[in-house]
Amino acid sequence: LSSPSGLTHESHKKDVEQVYLRCSEGSIEWMYPTGALIVNLRPNTSPASYKHLTVCIKPFKDSAGANIYLEKTGELKLLVRDGDRSPSKVYCFGYDQGGLFVEATPQQDISRKITGFQYELMSKGIASDLHTVSAPCRPCSDTEVLLAVCTSDFVIRGSIQDVTNEAEEQESIIHVGVNKLYRQKSKVFQLTGESGNWRGQIKTLLECGVKPGDGDFLFTGRMHFGEARLGCAPRFKDFQRMYKEAKDKGLNPCEIGPD
Repeated sequence: LSSPSGLTHESHKKDVEQVYLRCSEGSIEWMYPTGALIVNLRPNTSPASYKHLTVCIKPFKDSAGANIYLEKTGELKLLVRDGDRSPSKVYCFGYDQGGLFVEATPQQDISRKITGFQYELMSKGIASDLHTVSAPCRPCSDTEVLLAVCTSDFVIRGSIQDVTNEAEEQESIIHVGVNKLYRQKSKVFQLTGESGNWRGQIKTLLECGVKPGDGDFLFTGRMHFGEARLGCAPRFKDFQRMYKEAKDKGLNPCEIGPD
């Protein structure tokens, strides 16, 4: 978390402050914005790998007081306009497309303004999986499912307990009861209540039309800004079939023990 404050140079409203961030994910919170911030993302990886990175930012819900631009060699491209209220909207660009330039907008009272956003750096392949525009709800092929089992941030066997639709954010929240936890990167799925059942939530696009239903599924997906995002999710009996077929042929990319 980086938390610069405009009050440190309130008398110099045209000041430009440099911020250097070494982590692959985190957040910026600019209190009382004046002047501008140049946000330099410098991950602890080889510079040769920078061209394979995508940067995504997600403004805080109440972020205000500045415009956020993509800047490269002095040219500015507006990403987020001050006052935009697009809940949960994520803005992504290639690392080599430029850096972030955050410029305060004129305010009568800066003490009431805080500009902030979360950021993540990820490989371009993962980013395209999360933000694919074409056919985002199509079923995965057998090969895609088997690969998702090996590479996803979470892999669980579970059932859909309920689905909550959020029209404003154009998302659905899948409430999952977990029968077997194969892997999770973050503690999204946890033991709840006295019954000792594992539960958690997975988000997906509203347009995919997910509904509660009987039977078990294999849920896979990625963590994105602290939330579980749905990837491939075949019925568990279908996953067992494709896993056995691949194993018999020696073609499954990793072992998981699907029983």
